[in-house]
This record gives sequence, C-alpha cells and structure tokens, in this order.
Amino acid sequence: MDNSVPNKRVVVTGMGVITSLGETPDSFHESLVKGISGVTLVDAFDTTEYPCKIGAELKDWDPTRVMDVKEARRNDRYTQLALFAAMEAFKQSGIDMAQEDPYRVGVFVGSGIGGMDTIEKQSYALFERGPRRVSPFMIPMLIANMGCGRIAIEIGAKGPNFGIVSACTTGTNSIGEALRHIRYGDADVMLAGGSEASITPLSYAGFCKMKAMSTQNEIPEKASQPFNMSRDGFVMGEGAGVIVLESLEHAQKRGANILCELAGYGATCDAYHITAPDTTGEGLENAIRIALKDSNVEPDIVDYINAHGTSTPYNDKIETTAIKNALSEKIACGVKISSTKSMTGHLLGAAGGIEAITCVNSILTGEIPPTINLDDPDPECDLDYVPNEKESADVNIALSNNLGFGGHNGTLVFRKLED
Repeated sequence: MDNSVPNKRVVVTGMGVITSLGETPDSFHESLVKGISGVTLVDAFDTTEYPCKIGAELKDWDPTRVMDVKEARRNDRYTQLALFAAMEAFKQSGIDMAQEDPYRVGVFVGSGIGGMDTIEKQSYALFERGPRRVSPFMIPMLIANMGCGRIAIEIGAKGPNFGIVSACTTGTNSIGEALRHIRYGDADVMLAGGSEASITPLSYAGFCKMKAMSTQNEIPEKASQPFNMSRDGFVMGEGAGVIVLESLEHAQKRGANILCELAGYGATCDAYHITAPDTTGEGLENAIRIALKDSNVEPDIVDYINAHGTSTPYNDKIETTAIKNALSEKIACGVKISSTKSMTGHLLGAAGGIEAITCVNSILTGEIPPTINLDDPDPECDLDYVPNEKESADVNIALSNNLGFGGHNGTLVFRKLED
C-alpha cells in the first residue's frame, strides 16, 4: 500500500443496473423521474398464506444473457444479477484489461443475504430426498462473496476482492470502501455495489413474521409510502447496481468519460438494537457528518439527498431527525430529498448500489426523482421529500444514505467534477 497518496481523487466512469424499473442507467432513471412504480403482485411463489403478497420483482430475468445454461445452474440468482450489472458498468467505463495491471483492478460487490434461493432449494432437497441429492455447488452458490468472485473471474480482476455484508448498508459500504482502497493506492480501478435476490418464500416468511413488510396488497404500486402517514412497512425489491470507480489520474490518462466524482464516505454503527435504528438518529447523523467532512463539503451546498426512506414507521422519522441534526434544521429544510424505494421497493444489500446510480444520474441530468405515494405526509417527516412529481435543479452535490439491521449506517457524497 502506498501511504504517500492517501487523498487521491476518485471518479465514476461506469454504471450498471438491473431492477424492475429498467436494465440500463438511462431507462432506470427515466422510470424514476416519471414516478413509475415497479411493484406488482409476486409471481415467484404462491403467496396465499403470506401477509405480504407484493414485490418489485424481475419478471423475465434470463441468466443466459450473462452466462451459458450450465453456468447459470451453478450460480445463484443474486450472482447472476451482480454479474449482469457489473459487466454493463465495465462496458460503459471502456476499460481494456489488456492495458491494465490486473492486480490494480478490484471488486467489492456485496449482498446483504446472498443465495437465499439456493439455501431454500437445497434444504428441500436434503429434507425430502436426503444428503446425496444436495448439489456439490451449494456452498459456492449461496455464499455472499461469490458475486464479486464471479465478476473477477469474468474480467480478470486480481486486485482487492471481497464481499462486504452489512445488511441494507452493504452496497453503500462496498462503494465507500472501494473509494478508500483507491485513495490509499491499493487499486487504480474498483467495481463496487450490491446485488440481492430475496423474493423467496423463506425470506418473505421471515420478514413478514417481523412485521417489517407492507400488507397493503390491494394496489401494489401504492404500497411503498416513505414519509407518508399510512406507511406500514417496506416492499421487497430485487436486482443489482454496480459502479466503476477510478482514480482521477488513471481515468484522465486513458481518456475516460468521467461521470462525476465520488468525494466522500462516512460509516458508523448505532450499537443500539439488532433491527431498530437508534431513536435519536445519532448514528446516521454522524455518518452524514463524517461523509461531508471527508469530502470537504459544507452542509449548505448539499443539493440532493437520496434517503434510505424504507416506508417503515420508525426509519422515516428517525432519518428525518438525523438529516436535520447533521445539516442543521434550517439548511435541511432547503434540501431536496427523495426516497426512490417508493418505486423500486427495498433491494436490501443492493439498495446502496442502485441509489448511488440515482445520485449520479441526478447530477448528470439535473432531474430529481420524486417520492411517490406521498399524499398525507407524516408531521414528523417535515422536510422537502419531493412529493409525487420530479423536480429540476442544478445538482452539484448529492448524498446517498443507507441504514441496515445491526445498526449500520453509511453515507456517500457525489460531486459534479470540478477542474
């Protein structure tokens, strides 16, 4: 590690995404700014006995788009989606591995849960047909680091590579730690983000038993209601979001199309409860403060925040408090904030990946996606959450917040590239 260059500037040069709202950064952004919901009734399994019957599901995913049939059978759905998003981001970046030192190219693409589908199917095989019928590929299919391992194999990246697992903060922590690895000279290029495929019977059973998921099944597209009075839980989504990060020097040297700068990162832990956020919001507040300090950004120049905004009763009001305390209430009231989970559902470990892409797109286009289904705002959620219709603004500084079970908090700061 080269400790003499701890403050290298880091830029975004590629993005790849797959969600129920689109499979390219452009189509994804277009759906978001139009206020389109990707939430429908779930087709993946019979939801008759489940309180929650809805999700932002990928209806027509075909894994042979990124691997052959044989390989598809040997990789969990979350790994397939991770590979798709990563390859799209890598393609957009224009990086030629023949021109790169492979030990200077790394991958941090995490998953909050990993191969849930594999765990369920192999458990059925064990209990119904015995241990001889369990797949020899079960373990590599289910472990939560296999997404980044499979990506590295595909592109030949031999640099830093591991799967970060921090529940719903996974994607944000993966991107933030990739930033640090480039800053400190461990890599020139990092692919970073998250992937999740947890629309499965066992996953739904567990989250429903916790009473964490919305049961407003009658009109699926209206069920995810961040900051609204009638919100009653999150709606599950699936997909992946991956970005390519490079040192500014490396990107400029190869003539890359630079999208924006990743300027800062903050990470904290509430040390409070296994699932509930600290009611003071202190953990997230400090993650925001650390990220702003890390990026040398003053609170009064923040233009947009992509909120964690899960549509759960506690998260939304606690996040509101944290933003007010981190920026000051006066400044916070003037910042545009939205929860795109109102449209994408909650992609758990992939949330930070797709929401980072939303921030980059807002900087590039000057379009801020709305928080849909915000018709009766909770009085305790009294900031400008861009209700129901997109807004246009000159976005120079965009923040992305994520929180996760275990008390994890993470914030990223994206900045329009300055000369």
